[in-house]
Parts: sequence; structure tokens; C-alpha cells
Amino acid sequence: MTKLSVNVNKIATLRNARGGNIPNVLKVTLDCESFGAEGITVHPRPDERHIRYADVYELRPAVSTEFNIEGYPSEKFLDLVLKVKPDQVTLVPDAENVITSNAGWDTRAHFDFLSKIIDRCKAANIRTSIFVEPDLEMVEYAAKTGTDRIELYTEPYAAHYAQDREAAVAPFVKAAEHARSLGLGVNAGHDLNLENLRFLHERIPFLSEVSIGHCLICDALYLGLKETIRQYKECLK
Repeated sequence: MTKLSVNVNKIATLRNARGGNIPNVLKVTLDCESFGAEGITVHPRPDERHIRYADVYELRPAVSTEFNIEGYPSEKFLDLVLKVKPDQVTLVPDAENVITSNAGWDTRAHFDFLSKIIDRCKAANIRTSIFVEPDLEMVEYAAKTGTDRIELYTEPYAAHYAQDREAAVAPFVKAAEHARSLGLGVNAGHDLNLENLRFLHERIPFLSEVSIGHCLICDALYLGLKETIRQYKECLK
């Protein structure tokens, strides 16, 4: 079964636009769980423009499903992760000024750096995942770091899905199968939505988890949060 992890960053973005505590990130998080989400993802950035570090500390004891923290592994980020001890940490190569994640790691060039981070997280019994593009060499070097999983950066799949979904998904299937052959779990995320998620899951049915935020929250504006989560989960059956 592929788990649906809801990224609640956009809820925090909406809250931060006006100040105060509406919408309440903790309440929405608990609602997502009650509506069927099997996990919650947060991505605190250095400028805290959406999820704040304080949010992470508040959410950790309240989340009863799987808690995934993603971000660039700066010392500040790692200090948070090692104190909070989520179920999973997803390492992304984001520069401080990017709007959203837009590339996977060059795991060969950053092999030593990533290996040390993986060792620190695994010593704290935190499952690790490295954000990568569907490149077989990047998958291989990710495996060599000792990580538990990779997360496939699916924006290119989503961008080309309407033109030729078979061609769009092909490199992701190959990368996922290669990762599995190396003993890695496979997650996926970025720009997955109700149009393209089912097909991806049909082609890679052994995905451990998909992390979805922006598109899911946008759909919830029209469908409501409960119905939206139900429909996303239907895509994963």
C-alpha cells in the first residue's frame, strides 16, 4: 500500500499572509489525519515563510501518523530534526532563495556530505530519504550513502504527462525499479495531482509514499479537504 502524506506548508502560507492563527495549522493537520492521510509532511525553510520551526515542535507530539520533515540539511535544520525525531527526514538540495524544490541531489558530487548526514540521522533512528531525479547513477550513489529511501522528484513527469504519459513516466519506472533492486524504498513527490497520480501509481505500484501539498490544497478549495483526501487515496488503490 502506498501511503499518502499531506504536506501542510500551504496551510501555513495562508496563515502567515494575515498573521494570527487562521487557519490553524495544528487543527488542519489533525483533520488531514482524521480524513485518512497516512502521513504529514512539513518543509521548514530558513526564512520560515510558511512552516515555522515552532510549528514543527508543536506538531510532533500531536501527529499520530507518519511524520516527515524535509529540507536542506543545514546545521540549524539538522538540530531541529535530531531534537524532534520525526519518523522520516527527506533531504532536499534547495538553495535558500528558491520558491519550491526544483531539482534533485547530485549524489555523486555530494556523496561525502550526504553520507555524513545520513549517518547522523540513522544514529538517531530516523529513517532517511534523498530527493533525486530519475537518473540511474544518482540512484546508485544515493544507495551507497546508506539511505533507506529515495524520493523521486516528479515535476518533469507532471510537466510532460499531458503530451505523452508513457514517455513521461518511463524514466521514473526505470529509476524506481533500479532503486528497489539496490534495496531502497521509493517515495515520490512534486506536482502530483488527481490527473496524473493514478497513472504513476499503476506504473510504480511499489511506491512506499507520495508527499503532496500544493495541488492537494488547491483541489480542497473546490472539493473540500475530506473529499480531496479521499480522491487522492483512491488514486493509490
